[in-house]
Amino acid sequence: MVDYLIIGSGLAGVSFAKELLANDKSFCVISDDSQQSSQVAGALYNPVILKRFTPVWKADEQLLKLHETFGYYEKFFGASLLEDLPVYRRFASVEEQNGWFEASDNPKLNRYLNTDLKSNTFISIDADFRFGKVNDTGRLAISKLISLFKTHFQKKNLFISDTFDYRLLKIELGGFVYKDVIAKNVIFCDGYGLMKNPYFNYLPLRGTKGELLVIKAPELKVDVVIKSAGFIIPLGNDLYKIGATYNHDDKNNIPSKKGRQELLDKIAGLIKCDFEIVNQLAGVRPTVADRRPLVGEHPAHKNMYILNGLGTRGVMIGPYAADILYKHIYNAADIPSEMNVIRFKKRWLKANA
Repeated sequence: MVDYLIIGSGLAGVSFAKELLANDKSFCVISDDSQQSSQVAGALYNPVILKRFTPVWKADEQLLKLHETFGYYEKFFGASLLEDLPVYRRFASVEEQNGWFEASDNPKLNRYLNTDLKSNTFISIDADFRFGKVNDTGRLAISKLISLFKTHFQKKNLFISDTFDYRLLKIELGGFVYKDVIAKNVIFCDGYGLMKNPYFNYLPLRGTKGELLVIKAPELKVDVVIKSAGFIIPLGNDLYKIGATYNHDDKNNIPSKKGRQELLDKIAGLIKCDFEIVNQLAGVRPTVADRRPLVGEHPAHKNMYILNGLGTRGVMIGPYAADILYKHIYNAADIPSEMNVIRFKKRWLKANA
């Protein structure tokens, strides 16, 4: 018997697994890697919404927990996973520069918005109005983390690469049984796969498809993230990720011609050198209408939990939400109302009327 059966091994699953590892709780993970949003994502952490220069919800708390969680995994696996990576916001006008300075007066933003504007030293980037640098930004090597996690726990027979069949989950007194796995608790971290989850599919997870390009551009010579209409993320070896799209209608992981063209349009006035498209990636982000995660216990089934809806900022919010849920389970700490699934109880009552 294990303490937890975790369904899913994306950012939500590995974040909650860290809380269990750090507190000597046992678990078994079942995942078929069908939910690709964690691995497809740019995996950046950035405490500022750069469209309008506003703070990310709970940015201070999220950054603190992010470094704790992924720092833990760096020691656990003996591998480097977090990389400091500057984020430069390209200004399109003097008005945008002024907006940056005004936002820097906000107590929630002044530690993050660097008021020493950066001149454009990138000969292949069009930026006549300079850049604003965001402090405390970086990138998580998410694909590397998930691969290390999977390999390690497969060797211990605690990671099962299989599609979870919700019909085979048996709820028994004092726990749950799934095939050969017996667990005291079950937690669903199934991303957009939630739509097939009979226990939590009443929740308003709408999903947003995101696409990115990987380009090769030897002349670009950019070593920071540049955010404009889209973003450019340096990967090394003259490779860059270009993103991202936000499609609320398409719900599959298949790259599209429309997405490709949209991404090319985003960088049309930004990159001034030749480049070659070497790959196109797609995944459905688990987004919620109110932009807050789905955290908590099932309304009817004790010891059945959900950690989902991390949206477009999963690297930041995943560790924070996992910590909230763990402390709720073991310390009876309240789950903030804006992220507690209890906010959708009326939907569950209606679905089960």
